[in-house]
Amino acid sequence: MILEMLETGALAANCYIVGDNSNGSKREGMIIDPGAEAERILERVNDLELETKLIVLTHGHRDHIGALSELKEATGAEICLHTAEADVFQTKRSHFQQPPPPPDRWLNGGDTLEIGALRFLVLHTPGHTPGGICLWGEGVLFSGDTLFNFGIGRYDFPGSSGAQLMDSLHTKLMALPDNTIVYPGHGPSTTIGTERRGNPFLTGFFSP
Repeated sequence: MILEMLETGALAANCYIVGDNSNGSKREGMIIDPGAEAERILERVNDLELETKLIVLTHGHRDHIGALSELKEATGAEICLHTAEADVFQTKRSHFQQPPPPPDRWLNGGDTLEIGALRFLVLHTPGHTPGGICLWGEGVLFSGDTLFNFGIGRYDFPGSSGAQLMDSLHTKLMALPDNTIVYPGHGPSTTIGTERRGNPFLTGFFSP
């Protein structure tokens, strides 16, 4: 599996480029959360010789969708977003002079995204936003703004819910194996086991 992270934009959002290199010259890929710096993202995708099939948004906040228009135009890839995120996405689109294009594929929890031989399960993890998702597969979790290295997503935005966020964390993410590598929407990577043992929001030191 090809996996690269690019920190983008003023809010340092993590954009992930994921690709399947198991089938010789046919290297399919996806881009997760293209927050900004479209040219830089596309340059790296081209360097990796990936054919981008999907652009997946873990949620609709502006710092995760800022490069969407350019990437859609350049790749023709399907834009994927959870159905419950429609209102958040529409609100954030209104902040752009030229609003990003709408999703091509609406996701639900339990859906599977396929990139070549790679498979990722869509986990609906509301709390930071109503339609926030994480992607789990191939031993990794792309956690968006649900789970960070010793932190969790904010829950003080319109539509956010601390109670929902904690439920998502405990019933879905903490149910994953300890050795699952977590790639969050901001900051460094971690593992589920590390967060289970030391994240102050999950050990009860802080409580939403």
